[in-house]
Amino acid sequence: MTADELKHARAAFVANGVVRIPAALSGAQYDAAERLFDWSIANPGPYAGDVLAGVEGSFFQDHANPEALSHYRAFAMESGLASLIADVLGTKDLWLLYEQVWRKEGGATRRTPWHQDLPYVPMAGHHMATAWISLDPVSEGASLEFVRGSHRGPLYNPTAFDAEDERAAMFEDGIWPPLPEIEADRSAFPIVRWAVEPGDILLFHPAILHGGAPTAAGARRRTISLRVFGDDVTCCPRPDQGIAEVDRLAADEACDDPIRILAGKPEGTPFRHPAFAKIV
Repeated sequence: MTADELKHARAAFVANGVVRIPAALSGAQYDAAERLFDWSIANPGPYAGDVLAGVEGSFFQDHANPEALSHYRAFAMESGLASLIADVLGTKDLWLLYEQVWRKEGGATRRTPWHQDLPYVPMAGHHMATAWISLDPVSEGASLEFVRGSHRGPLYNPTAFDAEDERAAMFEDGIWPPLPEIEADRSAFPIVRWAVEPGDILLFHPAILHGGAPTAAGARRRTISLRVFGDDVTCCPRPDQGIAEVDRLAADEACDDPIRILAGKPEGTPFRHPAFAKIV
C-alpha cells in the first residue's frame, strides 16, 4: 500500500467505519487462507454451529476455536495482514481477539441480520477492527453491507440471532435502544457495499451496523473474519440483566474465558489478557 493509499484508507476507516482494501493478499497468501479455512471446517471448535439454526436457509459458522489460534496468528503475521491493519488503525501494537469462519453454500441461505459486533464484546476504543476475507468472488448485490458512519454510535440492543424472531434482542427493553429496522426502509440509511474479489479485504469497526446479503441456491461464499484490537482499547462492561445464560458475559461462576474475565473489570481498564495473541 502506497503512502497515499494508506492515508485514504485511514481517513475512510475513521469517517465511514469501513474501507475496502483491494488485493491485500497475494495469490500465495490467498492459497494459505483457503487452506486455513479448510482446516477450520475439518476441525470445528466448541462454538461451531449453524446461524439461524432450525429454519430453511441457515448457514455454518465457527469462531474462537482454541485450537485455531496458533494457525491464524501465524497467517496474520506471515501474510503481512496484521501489519497492514495496524497501519490503517494507527496502532503500534495489535492483538488477535479471535477468528471466525462462515460457509454459505448449497441451497439458498438467509441474509445475515443487521447487527453490530461490539455489543457482544466488553470493549471500547478506536483501535479495533474486523478484517473480512472472502475466498470466493462476491458481486455487489450479494456482498456484506454497512451503514456508513454508524460506528460512531449509538450501540443498539443486539440481535439474539433468533431464527423464529429476527427482532428478538439480547438485553431487556430499555437498556439500549432497539436496532433500527433497516430492511423496512433501506433508502433512509447510507448503505454502502462493494463487489469483492479473492484477495480483497473489507476492514470495518465492530460498532458499525452491518449485515450480509442472502446467497442464491448453487452459489458458494466462504469467509474468514479476523477480529483484532490495538493500543487504545479498554474494558467496557455490558448489560448483564436479561441476557441468555449461555451467552452471559459476566458469569457468576469462576471461568477461564478471557472475554468473560475482562467483562468484570472496571470500565477503562486496558483490554489485555495473555490469551490474546500479539500479532504486531
